[in-house]
Amino acid sequence: MVFVIFAITSGISDAIPTLGIEMTPDSANPLARANYWYAVDADPLFMHPPVWMRLVTGLSAFVYGPFYLVLAWALVKGKNWIQLPAVIYATMISSLTGIVVFGVEFFGEPQFQTPNPVKFLSFNTPYVVIPLLLLARMRKPMPFTRRF
Repeated sequence: MVFVIFAITSGISDAIPTLGIEMTPDSANPLARANYWYAVDADPLFMHPPVWMRLVTGLSAFVYGPFYLVLAWALVKGKNWIQLPAVIYATMISSLTGIVVFGVEFFGEPQFQTPNPVKFLSFNTPYVVIPLLLLARMRKPMPFTRRF
């Protein structure tokens, strides 16, 4: 399921800048090297995050990451109680990533604008589109209750 993949990628990618681990091509940390490969030519905001961006990545790594596992389980099991947390999550991540991060990457300070929009969008668009699809799924009361 996509949310399990999101949980893994949150831990792999977002913990690195949050914890202040330097991303270099020769880092001893393989996750830092992987993040460098992604960010060096596509995401300068991620590569050199200001404090507010480290808060965003920290939220992703240490709040959204565990939540993804709960969300995946609740969706598979059809638990209606996940509706409100799912709506809160989807609204937050769509707003933070889709508006703030994408806004900075495309219209912000020149040092944070992506030089490779295709690579940036291919890695980051799912984190906006999938939550919006989740919002659509959660729009009705009791989203897992079927009427026959």
